[in-house]
Amino acid sequence: MSVMGPARGALAECEDAFAASAGLFAAACAELAAPEAAVMTHAQLEDLLGARMREVTRQLFQDHLTLRARDEVRRQEVVDAAGVGRSRIERGRHRRLATVFGKVTVVRIAYRGTGVADVHPADAVLNRPGGMHSHGLARLAAIESARGSFADACERINAHTGSGIGHRQVQELAVSAAVDIDAFYDALVPAPCTDTTPLVLSVDGKGVWDSSTTLPAVQATDPERIGQHGLDIAMAVSQTFCVQREPVGTRITAVIELADDPGGVPAGRQPS
Repeated sequence: MSVMGPARGALAECEDAFAASAGLFAAACAELAAPEAAVMTHAQLEDLLGARMREVTRQLFQDHLTLRARDEVRRQEVVDAAGVGRSRIERGRHRRLATVFGKVTVVRIAYRGTGVADVHPADAVLNRPGGMHSHGLARLAAIESARGSFADACERINAHTGSGIGHRQVQELAVSAAVDIDAFYDALVPAPCTDTTPLVLSVDGKGVWDSSTTLPAVQATDPERIGQHGLDIAMAVSQTFCVQREPVGTRITAVIELADDPGGVPAGRQPS
């Protein structure tokens, strides 16, 4: 199939932008086509492809970031959260980022001003973390650290990602992931009730479903009867008691008066 006109130009531009990734993929294909690969076990092929494809993916990530940097357009007006503007720029500002595929370099425009910190709008678009490690690595550090020691977590993360993250970094990422855990659980604790706190009772009114198709019936009074008093008790304490046949079984619904509602007022206890 031939590609003509603008489409060919777009394809050629894409191939140029991701030439490094394509080269690594071609090299992996050549390894698999070599005579040495024909005698590899499936486990050896897994190890080979795992390592080669991880590097291909890392390079794809890097090529994409390079493409972003190439196409980044200067913004006409940039201000920080305090409303202070940045009037100068510096292109080619670099920052390393450790990802689940390996380390990449983020290149973007820095917007500068006198006596203020530089601003990088491209970082916000990328949602780049404040530190070196990606959110994906931080998530892995938190998950793996909860399963055992930091040393074991470090070993598992590196085996899975090949990122080369260290023991101290795993510990720092796990601790930072739990920095707001106290506030999270504090928010779950309800505020203490007072005399002015309204009581809201929510009920679904669905009743209790019984698989038996036999309708319950109150038995005759028998002082010698042992057990089978559940229906008597339910009807005695209920304001209303209803039994309905269902397509399969029966449904029993009882309305019970609240303990603090001795007058039987449906809305609950009334203010004195």
